[in-house]
Amino acid sequence: MNTKKKVHIIGVAGVAMSATAKLLQDAGWEVSGSDGACYPPASDYVEKIGITFCHGYKPENIPADVDTIIIGRNAQLTPEDNEEVAHAYEMDVPIKSFPEVLREILADSHRVTVAGSYGKSTVTSLISWILMHAGKDPSYFIGAYPIDMEYTSHKGAGEVAVIEGDEYPTAHWDDRSKFLHFDPADVILTSVEHDHVNVFPTQADYEKPFKKLLKKMPEDGLLVACTDNFGVSNMLQYAPNYITYGLKSNALWRAENIRYGETSTFDLTHDGNTITSLSTSLLGAHNIQNIVGAAAFVLTRELVTEEELCSAIEAFSGVKRRMNLITRTSQVPTYEGFGSSYEKARSAIEAMTLHYPDKKLVILFEPHTFSWRNRDAISWYDDVFKEASDVLVFHPAEQGASTHKQLTQQEIVDRVAQSGVSAHVVMDTDGIHSILTDILTNDSVLLVLTSGNLDGALDTLPQWLDTHFV
Repeated sequence: MNTKKKVHIIGVAGVAMSATAKLLQDAGWEVSGSDGACYPPASDYVEKIGITFCHGYKPENIPADVDTIIIGRNAQLTPEDNEEVAHAYEMDVPIKSFPEVLREILADSHRVTVAGSYGKSTVTSLISWILMHAGKDPSYFIGAYPIDMEYTSHKGAGEVAVIEGDEYPTAHWDDRSKFLHFDPADVILTSVEHDHVNVFPTQADYEKPFKKLLKKMPEDGLLVACTDNFGVSNMLQYAPNYITYGLKSNALWRAENIRYGETSTFDLTHDGNTITSLSTSLLGAHNIQNIVGAAAFVLTRELVTEEELCSAIEAFSGVKRRMNLITRTSQVPTYEGFGSSYEKARSAIEAMTLHYPDKKLVILFEPHTFSWRNRDAISWYDDVFKEASDVLVFHPAEQGASTHKQLTQQEIVDRVAQSGVSAHVVMDTDGIHSILTDILTNDSVLLVLTSGNLDGALDTLPQWLDTHFV
């Protein structure tokens, strides 16, 4: 007889929900799921981990003998709008959010939450990779796809669990920030920059869940704080104990003697004393900052040796969609950045200008998140692309458009153009190819900024660039 507990996940083909599915598998659960519109890499990942996956939402998707149902926070996943969700509420089984489930699965671990407006996926990946590389078998949960790691989550035999913590609300029935469920022993705080303006109208609103997170820490808990960020500096008073990191001189842990290149090198220092020298293939000052934060944590908690740290950092290839090179033979180097907010976009653009100072920067941008589509944040477009020669603006996503002050594509294009940057309307793959053919030269570098996939255009763009710019 099959004695495995069964769980069904509605909205499984997202990066967080599929990572939850893998953790449940590791914990011995039998997992099924469903989703509506979905696309790679999340849809491919769901198939990779081998769960029973239904395309489309229907009541019969849910096994009759299911023990638990997990429902995502996608706008479509309410009883009023989704017949599968409505059926779930009619069944006499527990309904949970994925943060609740993570807390239960990782209850016996030393939980470390990486939180912040940006940088958290990379820092979570770095710490997980460093521990894996040193043979520590950590548990981890990452809201992105590390290039060197087969899975985005894992229930390990080691003591430490590294969890990427999101400040966004947990579920339609739970307005608490996701990371408030995790009760971490330690927190790495990368940044506190106003984001998700549809949920947190002001900076003060945005800071509230971070304060709650730090106040919940145990007395022996450790905050590892990036004080390059002013918002993080304001949080220190709420933590029981803290150390600081960054690139500025006021940080306890910092990078000095940085030499940027195809492989960048720098000295890792602690209180002015050089600890070791590190090499990385990651682009940009922000990634040096991320490495310092990860190093500060693992060395302070004495989880690895300096030699193990150096070896792991040198071998780390990065995270997909976080400034990774997506072309192979194209004479126009093309990188993909996760442009879900102003600060993330700025970090990606600054990395491009740092490593390619003599090339013309062209940006293909999709305003996919609520923040980029919200009229209250239109001022972001006044200077976010200031180093670019041309910006191709894809049409804004329509999902949830009626729930906030949605900008039109033309409004965005006009605002970008007012900043002195050439702005172009693009609607589909053919439009992208046509304009790129006209404006790209061998002296160009292309940056793709989106948290979506350009209605599928992103899937074929690298091959097209490799074919047309040789």
